[in-house]
Amino acid sequence: MSEPIPRIVIAAYRPKPGKAALLLAEVRDHHALLRSEGLATDRAPVIMHGRDGTIVEVFEWASPAAIEEAHANPRVKAMWDRFFAVSEAVPIAQVAEAASMFAEFTPVEFDHTRQPDVAPSQRAE
Repeated sequence: MSEPIPRIVIAAYRPKPGKAALLLAEVRDHHALLRSEGLATDRAPVIMHGRDGTIVEVFEWASPAAIEEAHANPRVKAMWDRFFAVSEAVPIAQVAEAASMFAEFTPVEFDHTRQPDVAPSQRAE
């Protein structure tokens, strides 16, 4: 049997008014949670933001099956609830920079050794 083929995805999250810092906290922890559940690969995510504040994340799911498994995983579902309390997912085509032939974004750098500024249970209002 062949190995599952990982899937690279581009996700865009537009923060709700006043929620940009909470969204960044969720994005910072997103990949680590997916990896801890065996759903994402070890490939480091690329995280950036557009001029309008939309956060764009490029990461690698472990397989198409992992994407499906995420929808039944309680930890992932709780994280997604927090994500969508502070943002809306938008198609990458709705991010203005994506219209350019060579789309440019501002990188977002995280110190992954730091503890979250806000505990996950306290992030969403």
